[in-house]
Parts: sequence; structure tokens; C-alpha cells
Amino acid sequence: MEKNVQILLFEDNPGDANLIEELLEDFADFPFELKSVETLNEGLVLLKEHQFDVILSDLRLPDSDGIDTFLEINKRNSRTPIIILTGMNDEKIGIEAVKKGAQDYLVKGQADGRLLKRSIRYSIERKKAEEKVQSLANIVESSNDGIVTESLDGIIVSWNKGAEQIYGYSAEEILGKHMSILTPPLLVGETKELVERIKKGEKIYHYETSMLRKDGMEIKVSITLSPVFGGSENLTAISIIARDITKRKKAEEELLKSEERVQSYLQNFRGIGTQLDENFIPIFLHGAVAELTGYTKEVFLSGKLHWREIVEPEDLTELLKKVQKMKATPNAFVKHEYRIRKKDGEIRWIHEIIQNISEENKELYQGFVYDITERKKAEEALVAMKESRIKEIHHRIKNNLQVISSLLDLQAEKFEDPTIRQAFRESQNRVISMALIHEELYESGEIGTLNFAAYMQKLVENIFECYNIGDHKAHLHLEIEEKTFLDMDTAVPLGIIVNELFSNSLKHAFPERDEGIVKIRLCREENWECKSNSVENTGVENPGRDNTRGDNKSINLILTISDNGVGMPETVDMESPCTLGLQLVTILVDQLDGEIELKRDSGTEFIIKIAVKQKQ
Repeated sequence: MEKNVQILLFEDNPGDANLIEELLEDFADFPFELKSVETLNEGLVLLKEHQFDVILSDLRLPDSDGIDTFLEINKRNSRTPIIILTGMNDEKIGIEAVKKGAQDYLVKGQADGRLLKRSIRYSIERKKAEEKVQSLANIVESSNDGIVTESLDGIIVSWNKGAEQIYGYSAEEILGKHMSILTPPLLVGETKELVERIKKGEKIYHYETSMLRKDGMEIKVSITLSPVFGGSENLTAISIIARDITKRKKAEEELLKSEERVQSYLQNFRGIGTQLDENFIPIFLHGAVAELTGYTKEVFLSGKLHWREIVEPEDLTELLKKVQKMKATPNAFVKHEYRIRKKDGEIRWIHEIIQNISEENKELYQGFVYDITERKKAEEALVAMKESRIKEIHHRIKNNLQVISSLLDLQAEKFEDPTIRQAFRESQNRVISMALIHEELYESGEIGTLNFAAYMQKLVENIFECYNIGDHKAHLHLEIEEKTFLDMDTAVPLGIIVNELFSNSLKHAFPERDEGIVKIRLCREENWECKSNSVENTGVENPGRDNTRGDNKSINLILTISDNGVGMPETVDMESPCTLGLQLVTILVDQLDGEIELKRDSGTEFIIKIAVKQKQ
């Protein structure tokens, strides 16, 4: 604990209050500030005005008594750890308070300074740990992957929505059952072996195997298994993360069969063998010359037609360069693929191998060519299939995310509490920000890079619509570096960052005003006054899409999101933010190996710098 620990004490007995202060002064090994109140209402007022790290509370106060004292404090300050101070006769109430959420309880007259110090330290750290666990639990529950925990004797003790989608069992149906319910009979031995490896402390990543669904269907999954340790570092359970790869494996099998058919065809196709003199005129030819070229072998042997004359001009230059290099090196050989034009005008792809076999003063070359036209067609078809499959994946992911967004919207309508509804709306916006990325990739035809400028236009337009900005005279000034193309690993977290900070400005920056300005700028660091798509209005216009491409290169990008609103409270610390949105921002900036700076000079300004590889 480096900063002063802010402690609030509820105690109406001056003697007991003085004793607590003396114990802290004598035994606390951390700096602290202690404030005391004698009544519940006085303390609740103080809690509205100040933030405390820990609360010490007697249960018997002039205006409150018993467990109700704790419940009232906890209801108003659920994120602050509470330690109950009880008399010897109230110990049972202290235990009840711990069951209802208090971090600890101490019996007056029995607690010494060391115990008090330790209880304060542990309570603060335990509360932080609980919040982290809850955050991780939320992430686990929203994952599309199946995340399961099994005890060391194979009993399923946790089961998320992703597991329900993959295996078909609901949590109510599966919890308490043995993992063998998901294991095909022939793989029971394999499963036991994996478990034994985990018990020895090993981690297993992306292990591909088969599992059983509720309907009896056998599916292919990629699983990652990890040991789960308890507080004493003893192995207590096994974590299993599963991803359904059934469709992918089927596609791979089809591709493999296709490649095998192509290879079989090539191996059975008749090629041409030849030996050439120093001028590359064939001395003899054998094989399917007429079938491959449309000319008889006598035409080539007589020198009336040179092989290079049937090579397509666009391919000839490169072939001649390789041949010249090969001629200068004894025993060297050239492998090359190029196109020839048959006598009837048909274009065929061939694969050629030529080797320098010169001996003493005699230049000789031998070679072999065979038709690979069908293989080339198959390769082109495979590439087109891959691109089509990836495009379809983007489309399906976008559709699934939109379904999740709709479900969140429907769920939000069921809650009357505006805070809960707002939390659902914010989660919905995060999902939409990711869905828009897959939509942009699907519509643009690109499979690996995203036109971030076009995506940003859609994203801010959606956020405007979500917060009904048409009725709110908020203006957006948007400047985006033209031809900014980012990969998925950069675009997804950067899009969520924009969603969080832009939404935050629209929700909180202008509470007392009808008008305000929010500015979003994305530029290269060396080009601060950037050539950009610039929009300033109460909505967003799409400036169109530029699909210009080039080579990868690393650039530094600066994302600035600012507003001229009321400003960010001084209590907000970006190193340890207290809201989920800002926590997400800091986590994602770290994920991008970036830097974030918060300025409060005039309104609020976030400056984020990242280095990315970009296609222009």
C-alpha cells in the first residue's frame, strides 16, 4: 500500500474509537488517514463526499442496530470492503454479516493491533480479487468458446454459454455430471492420459480430438487444458477451453482429397523428356510432344521451330534469365512454371526442369516438361474457395454478433433499473463495434485487412443513433488518415477503444448543455496535420471506400478523442480506472503495446499512440 489508506470508522463510543486509532498508530505498517463518525447517517453522508479504501463499523449505533447497520452501509458502498466490529455478545451477528458480504469481523477487546492491521490489508486485497474474479466470470460467460471446469475426480463444476452451444447441454443438465458423458467410448483412454498430464503440472494447448454432443453427434474440437490451483498452490481442478472445429476439419479433408486427386492426375500424365545442345536445340525428344504442343517432335528436332517461340512473351523474359544463370554454373538446374501457346492457340501451363550436364568442352542440357494446367486451375479454385470461405466466416460472425446484440437489447428491456439497462446497452455497443468490422471485411471483399476509415464512419454513425444524438445538438468533428488499412488484431481493440471513449463523451460530457463538440482524429504521428476524411455535423457521412493497396510497413498512429464538455473528474486515475469502460480501454491499449494520455485542460482529451503494420 503506497498511498494513504483511507479508513472510515463507525463508532459512537469515544473510548473504542480512540483505541482503534491508537492500535493503528502503533501497529499499522502503512500510511493511513482515519475519519470517525458516531451515527449511520453521518457516515453515509460522508461516503457520498469521499472515497474510502476500507470501512470499520460497529453494529450498534444511535440510529441503527444489528445486521441492518451493515446491510445499509453495504447497499450504498458495495465496492468498499467492510470489517465489522462486534462485542462479545454480537459475534453471531458478525458471522452473519460476513455471510452477507462483509470481508471480516473483529471482536472488541480481543482484537489487537496486529490482527487489526492484517484484517485491513487482507480485506482490501480480497475485495480487489473478488472484483477481478467477477470481471473474469463475465468474460467467460460471454465467450463463444466452451469453458468448462472439472474437479480432479472428473465432475463438471462450471459450464458457460459457449459450452452449452457446442455440446447442447444446459448448465442445469450437466453440472455435477462426470466428464465421461462428453467422451466417445474409444477415446476414454486418451482422456485419462490428458488428465494425468495436467495433474503433473503440464499445460496442453490446442489439442484436437473428438467429443460427444447431447444429441449423440460426434464433433471435432480443439481443446486447451490447464491446471487450476487453490490458495495454497495445490491443484484443485482442471480448466478446459474447447472450440468446435468440425466444419474446419471437414473442409480440410475435402481440400486434401482434392489435392490428392490433382497429384494423382499429374503423376499419370505423360510429359516430355529432352536433351539439348549448346544452342538449346533438342538433340532428341521423347514423350507426349504432339499432345502437349500441337506440333510434331520432328519440327523441333529440325530447328524449324524453337521452344522459346511457343512460350508466352510475358513469361519468356524471366525464363531466359534463369536459363542464362544456369548455363554459367555446371550441374545447376532450373525449375520454372510458365505458359505456352499450342499450335491451335490454346494456352497451357507447364512445369519445366532443365539441368546443366556439360562435360569438358561439350555443352549439354537435359530437361523434362509436363502439363500442369489442371493443377493451376485447381490451385486457383482452392484460392477462390479459401477467400470465399473466409468471407463467409466474416459474414456469419457478423450475423452471430448481431444476434447477440439483439438478445442484449431484448434483455435490457426487461430491467427497470436504468443502471442495469445502461450496462446492457454498453455491452451491446461493444458487440456492434466488432460486428461492424466483420461486416466491412465481408462487403469489401478483403480477407485480412480492414479499411479503418470506412469502418470508423459506420461505427460513429451507429453510436450517434444509439444515443439519439439527432435530438441532442452534439457535433462531431472526425479526421481520419486516408488509406489506413489495419489487420484484425489491431482493428478490433482499436474499434472498441473508440466505442468506449466516444460513447463516454456523448453520455457524460454535456449534462447541462444542449450543444457540444466531440473530436475524433486518427493520424500518422509524423503527419499530424494529416490528409484526411473530415466530417463535422450532427451525423456522419460516408466518404466512400479506397481500396488502394501496397506493401506492409510499420507506422505510428495517434488516436485522439476529445470533447469540450465538463471534463473528467480528478478522481479518475487511468492507471487504476474504476469503471469497466475505462478498464477496457487501458487493457486494450496495453494489448496493442500503446500509450494513453488523459488531458483535462479544456474538457477531456484522450491521446493514444500505437505502432501498427499497415497496408496502404
